This record gives sequence, structure tokens and C-alpha cells, in this order.
Amino acid sequence: MTFDLEYNSERSKLIIPEYGRHIQKLVNHCVKLEDREERNTMAKAIIDVMGNLQPHLRDVPDFKHKLWDQLHIMSKFELDVDSPYETPSKEELAEKPERMAYPKSASKYRFYGTNIQTMIDVALTWEEGDMKEALVFTIANHMKKCYLNWNKDTVDDNVIFDHLYELSDGKIDIRSIEEDLTDSKSLLRKRSTQGQHKTKGKTNTKYRKK
Repeated sequence: MTFDLEYNSERSKLIIPEYGRHIQKLVNHCVKLEDREERNTMAKAIIDVMGNLQPHLRDVPDFKHKLWDQLHIMSKFELDVDSPYETPSKEELAEKPERMAYPKSASKYRFYGTNIQTMIDVALTWEEGDMKEALVFTIANHMKKCYLNWNKDTVDDNVIFDHLYELSDGKIDIRSIEEDLTDSKSLLRKRSTQGQHKTKGKTNTKYRKK
């Protein structure tokens, strides 16, 4: 008695491994069928099985379209059937996606984050007055807090004013203001206090007696 053993090293590489070798063999067999009606019937049956093997794809838009595209890919685009969707091409599959532009930071001061730049842009659209002055001062205080989160020490108010002037392209200038920003120690104290609130109520059970 002889057995026809098939070793993995001798098997062809699966095009879409998620569906397994049996599905790939069914696809290969479907391609070789001479009768078009038989190919259509078998192709639809393979699609149904593929759908059952990948139930998570049912929540994906154009679920059936995706399965038919995968069927053509597994057939190396040699399957001639009446697909309900346009048959993809090799060139379309091999085409490289367009290169996405890497999002650039609004400035060299990355520690402020992009929201600061957005806030500054909004402030520039406001009319001159007490409301705008209050907004600008709030932005400056928030910049100082962001700076301290990065520097973790202290910062002179003039540094924040210079950065605000630069980020606003010279349109917001409070470098000669006499009012001081919130004290660095107060901002650091608020940050540490917030951290304590997060851990408040949690009991350390490491040394709890059993």
C-alpha cells in the first residue's frame, strides 16, 4: 500500500493564507472548468464559503465586493466568470498607493502642541477688546503650562511672550505687558494635585494582611 504524501515544503505558496489551502484548491479547480455555467455556479459557492470563514467582514462596507475581489486575486486573475462587480486588474493590485504627506508641526515648538496654534488662529479672528485680551492671556498661560510639562522646572514669562509673538507671525504682541502670568510653582502644584486626585480612593493592597 502506498500513500501520496504532500509535504509543506513542496506545496505552492498560498495567495491569501487566511482562507486555507482547500479554498485555494477549489479556486484552482474552478478556473479549469470549461463550462461557463459550471464556473459561475462554483464561484458563487466558493464566495459563500469564504463569507462563512470570514464572518467579521460582514460589518465591512461592500462585503460581497471584497470577497469577489479576493476570489479573482486567488485565481491570479484567470477566473472568467460573471461577477456582479467589476473585475480588478493585476496593474491595479500592483499599483503603489500615493504617498501620504507627513503632518508637519505648526512650528518648531512642538511641546505646545497643535491645539495652541489653533487657539492662536482663532484669537486673530476676534475683534480688539477685553474679550480678545482675556483670550490671549489665557493662551499665554496655557503655553506656560505646556512649557512646564516639557521643561519640568521654570520658565520666564518673557520667553512665553516671545514664542506667542512668533507663533502669531507678529500679530499678537504682549511682550510689553506689565501683568504676570500664573506663577510656575502654582502650575506645577496644580499638576501634582491632579495626579493625586486620580489615585485618591485606591487602597494599596500590597501589604494587606490576609
